[in-house]
Amino acid sequence: MAEQRRDSGDGRDAGERDTTPAREALERAWDELVATARRTVADGLVVGTSGNVSVRVGDTVLVTPSGVPYDRLAPGDLCGVSLDGRQVLGSLVPTSELPMHLAAYRATDARAIVHTHAVHATAVSTLVTELPLIHYMAAALGGPVRVAPYATYGTEKLAENMLRALRDRTACLLQNHGTLTYGATLPQAYDRTAQLEWMCRVWLTASSLPGHTPTLLTRDQVTEVAERLEGYGQGR
Repeated sequence: MAEQRRDSGDGRDAGERDTTPAREALERAWDELVATARRTVADGLVVGTSGNVSVRVGDTVLVTPSGVPYDRLAPGDLCGVSLDGRQVLGSLVPTSELPMHLAAYRATDARAIVHTHAVHATAVSTLVTELPLIHYMAAALGGPVRVAPYATYGTEKLAENMLRALRDRTACLLQNHGTLTYGATLPQAYDRTAQLEWMCRVWLTASSLPGHTPTLLTRDQVTEVAERLEGYGQGR
């Protein structure tokens, strides 16, 4: 699909750089967003321009544009919208999945979102209404990962279904579609995406052996892990 452009919302030429502190923060965030989007391709979580990434900076949401290969994105291609969807930065048209991103930012404490079409996670989304508790890392996503019922991409209905599946969670599967995860940072949102895809792969692998049924964890066991994870890491 050919890239689409709109008149720049900030009154600047596409390649023009501003050195104000606010602009510099946006440009740093954009560079990290582009790197994250490219990583989704390198790690096999998306094909072509499928999937999308966004990050919130204040009340501005930077988001990957529609139909532009991530390896072609440059600093001057910065694309940003307000929380009500009005384009305020750049000339490239935002991703068609913008309603889903904005719904998550308005309803949760998300500061970064990664949406993919990861193979194993998408396969699982067609089989169950909730990812079985195959591994304790479900606790890192808030508990059992739900599947949002199918709706056409880019619609408010899909955004509504996603929000229900995200209740008390930081990740969900989108039926016959893919995944959505969020976090306080882009690295955290990406890590949650990778963990979700890995758990889906484990469950599919274990479930595929004839005559064997995977052992699953209980919700109490996952809750216990969630409590332990609160103190995990270096604490600094």
